[in-house]
Amino acid sequence: MTASPFATRRACSDDGWPRALAALIVIAIAATVSACGGKAGPTSLPPLVTVARPSTQRVTDYIDFTGNTVAIDSVTLVARVEGFLEKIHFADGEKVKKGDLLFTIQQSQYKAQLQQAQAQVAAQQAALLHARTEYARYSGLLKEDAASQVEVDNWRYQRDSAAAALLAAEAQLQIAQLNLGYTEVRAPFNGRMGRHLVNPGNVVGSAGQQTQLAQIDQIDPIYAYFTINERDLLAVLHGEPDAGRRGNPRPLPVFFGLANEEGFPHEGRLDFASISVTPTTGTLQLRGIFPNPNLTVLPGLFVRVRVPDPEKRDALVITGDAVSFDQQGEYVLVVNDKNVVERRSVKTGFQVGELMVIDSGLKLNDRVIVEGLLQAIPGREVNPQQAAANSHAQKQS
Repeated sequence: MTASPFATRRACSDDGWPRALAALIVIAIAATVSACGGKAGPTSLPPLVTVARPSTQRVTDYIDFTGNTVAIDSVTLVARVEGFLEKIHFADGEKVKKGDLLFTIQQSQYKAQLQQAQAQVAAQQAALLHARTEYARYSGLLKEDAASQVEVDNWRYQRDSAAAALLAAEAQLQIAQLNLGYTEVRAPFNGRMGRHLVNPGNVVGSAGQQTQLAQIDQIDPIYAYFTINERDLLAVLHGEPDAGRRGNPRPLPVFFGLANEEGFPHEGRLDFASISVTPTTGTLQLRGIFPNPNLTVLPGLFVRVRVPDPEKRDALVITGDAVSFDQQGEYVLVVNDKNVVERRSVKTGFQVGELMVIDSGLKLNDRVIVEGLLQAIPGREVNPQQAAANSHAQKQS
């Protein structure tokens, strides 16, 4: 039987379609594998990091403290005589100069007492002059047998009594002058006034009481008190073996900064150290004196105090960005001779600009990672590139 052409075409179609489908699947898989292989390529290169070696620099060690500011002089002004407070000559919080008139107390009574004392002095001067004249006259008459010795002795007594009375009158005159002067309360030094504590019209200084009128503080210069603990004190004394025996120790510079200030912008000098350590706290009180021309630093402020060591030393320094911190403490990442990252624990000192002093944990030939820290994993290989010398010098400066 002759086969139909339609039957032949159908048979070919049914046999060829699975083969064609299989070929397409193989091609797709090959293309996928080729594409994935193109993305992966050869083994990935180690990450690129920048390394720098520590450098040496002359640095000054210092010790940091916390302290408080105190006025160099603080006086509570009081009324030393009794009377009505007549007038206040300043505004609360005003800057005043030494000798400025601040308060006036009723003066009429003390002016009258002064005039009375002056009159008493004049009277005693006249009495003394009369007694001297009579004593001289009767002394002459005694030589001519015209007066008795009793009369001469009497005028000697009158002369000496008048001289003593004159001294007493002059003392009363001085007291009257002082009392009149006390009616004017003046500034004892340049400073800033507090608020007035008594209003005009009130009686002050009554019954011998010294009524407080106001407070004045001198805050230029200003003190900063702080304490040093026993350990730091012994270290300082070890470095200065003659510190306790010198009568006039060399002045040490002291710096402080306020809570809202960067660094330690205020410079002064150390001017006092307590003569003994407090047994209960194991600390020694120190004091620095600082200029305060603008009166911006007020008494009672918290300050950060820094005392530098007068002697400089050579220290290892690296850029501060290279130092990290975790639960184990401070560390840096270094690259060994096999270009493998290692974690290196360090003990840091203080910061000098952008550089950090390293007291221990590093050597001069160590390669410290300064850039690319996120790609550097301890135990992994990296591709280290040396930092540019000029950029490192800029960081040092």
